[in-house]
Amino acid sequence: MQVAIAGLGLMGGSIGLALREHAGAHVVGFDLDATEAAVAFERGCIDRIADSLEEACLGAEIVVVATPVSTISSVVAEVMEATDASVTVTDVGSTKGHVVASVLAEHCARFVGGHPICGSEAHGAAHARAELFAGATYFLTPSLESAPEHLSRVHALATAIGARPVVIDPEAHDRIVALTSHFPHVLANVLALQVAEAEVDGYRPVLSAGGSFRDMTRVAGANPTIWLDIFLDNRAAVLAAVEDAQSRLSVVAEALRSGDEAFLADWIGAAGDARRAALAQAHHTAPSDLHELIVALPDRPGAISSIAQTLSAAGINIDEFVLSHISPEQGGEVRIVIAGLEQADRAVELLQADGCVATRDAMLGGAE
Repeated sequence: MQVAIAGLGLMGGSIGLALREHAGAHVVGFDLDATEAAVAFERGCIDRIADSLEEACLGAEIVVVATPVSTISSVVAEVMEATDASVTVTDVGSTKGHVVASVLAEHCARFVGGHPICGSEAHGAAHARAELFAGATYFLTPSLESAPEHLSRVHALATAIGARPVVIDPEAHDRIVALTSHFPHVLANVLALQVAEAEVDGYRPVLSAGGSFRDMTRVAGANPTIWLDIFLDNRAAVLAAVEDAQSRLSVVAEALRSGDEAFLADWIGAAGDARRAALAQAHHTAPSDLHELIVALPDRPGAISSIAQTLSAAGINIDEFVLSHISPEQGGEVRIVIAGLEQADRAVELLQADGCVATRDAMLGGAE
């Protein structure tokens, strides 16, 4: 199988790596940034760098457009002009409605939109990973005109790189990611700015922000160029999510104003149930089977590796590992998710035997 990739950043580079390593594909890549293309080649993301988009498409069975959201439609149009009706064209953009609608009628049969739900704050081919897609949902958003053979080809590509393809309507896709990805970025930015700009009796709260603030604002300020495109391209769905949140916040505000303990207790409990269900889905296990260890961490070299080595030597698998720094004096804490009560309790015993302050907590997360 020969695949062409237009755009060799994190996503395009990772797709190339995964296809070469797991599907034995021959991958030709093109990027307007010659330096990025060179990095992708050096990392083994592609077999060859093309000098132009047209050259990259020569002989390709599938062309993957992995450029920024704002350019996907125009690049897809260029690819369509450079290839014949036998070539399947797809993209990996995080918004789908506009892209799918922009494809000219004569090319609709061979275009299938795509969006793998994975990635990180890192960007560029330097951070590409073949395992980026392992177990990830890979949304496929064909139009009504997409031909079955082209959908099947993109479905096979997603499966080959270890993802789980899910076929969905483009507009439904945009509403889903607005809630699960785009709106969380809005909230993170709002909270980061709210705290940064606040002043209480001459004191700046941001100077004493705790772990909850850091957790909630982890994605704040993410690549402005990329996120400006996403917010504007999916503005209707993001706006709907913002307005829904405003309505929900109004209800909470009224409960606080009136001191409605029953509502607030139920509200917190429902949120906890929702988070446990989301974590269980992410870890492919029952919510009751997930346990979180909280381990105090001194601010010194080797502290993290010591914890990992202790659990590894005992054959205990770490499902999730999150490090939070508190201060140079207090060090930090590590939150470790482990499946199975027996394994979790054994992990606590081993870490305590090593001199660590370790406890097992509910999967709701603690308060400061």
